[in-house]
Amino acid sequence: MYKLESDMQVVLANPRGFCAGVDRAIEIVERALERYGAPVYVRHEVVHNQFVVEGLRKKGAIFVDELDEIPEKATVVFSAHGVSRAVRADAEKRGLNVFDATCPLVTKVHSEVRKYRHQKLEILLIGHAGHPEVEGTMGQMDRGIHLIENLQDVENLQVQDPEKLAYVTQTTLSVDDTATIVRALRARFPKIEGPRKSDICYATQNRQDGIKKLVEKCDIVLVVGSSNSSNSNRLREIAEARNVPAYLIDGPDEIEGCWLDGKTCVGITAGASAPESLVIQVVEKLNERRVTVMELEGPTEKISFPLPAKLRSIS
Repeated sequence: MYKLESDMQVVLANPRGFCAGVDRAIEIVERALERYGAPVYVRHEVVHNQFVVEGLRKKGAIFVDELDEIPEKATVVFSAHGVSRAVRADAEKRGLNVFDATCPLVTKVHSEVRKYRHQKLEILLIGHAGHPEVEGTMGQMDRGIHLIENLQDVENLQVQDPEKLAYVTQTTLSVDDTATIVRALRARFPKIEGPRKSDICYATQNRQDGIKKLVEKCDIVLVVGSSNSSNSNRLREIAEARNVPAYLIDGPDEIEGCWLDGKTCVGITAGASAPESLVIQVVEKLNERRVTVMELEGPTEKISFPLPAKLRSIS
């Protein structure tokens, strides 16, 4: 623990906050609004963060659950989590002006599913039921794909041919939990195929590595992120699994004073869909107690993804 010259030490994880896929998705909505004017419809939350969603809504974005809520020939953005083949077909049928904000790393998983489908393999998707990314990936096939959420699902799984299997994963899972499930799959099905490179995205991996360093120094962790953010929830779970109390917050107003009683070092990180402005607001809130702030070292993320061609020319 640090020798403190203030009432409290605040330690920031690094990297934290927005990833390249989230940056791209938000910019697609903003540029579509600039080019076509409001409203621009967005199927599902473009990213899982309430602050971001409300900001885009104020600019003229309308968030819907399904395409039948959108007028024909309107402009629509698919969220960063990806969509099924059926959704794409419906959008084309209704003449919608579509911009696809699917994260390219999710698109990679969809491509793997198509490859395994062409090889006539039965596919296992490791992920969380009900998450939009899982629904979109499951929807790349009409049948022959199974959802695996835990080790019990591995044990109970019934397949047509144990020698003709492949697996893919949701991109925002716990790295450690997923590795455990993959080991169990390989033990039960030695010939199962998998992606050459992990489907879990670089940003998820980096933020999970970062919070593991954070909990070694702090006696409480605040994770900035919305409750429906998969990667943010995994960060909270990693801290709790190491016996450090952790709280998932949308912003500074959700901090309970009792959480900080008796604490001398507060760690802060942010999920891949949470903007840095919210981290700054959280630090400012904590500074009411007089804090000193330090930032941990971490890898520099230089990845960026191109925008759709029709939106690149807007300055």
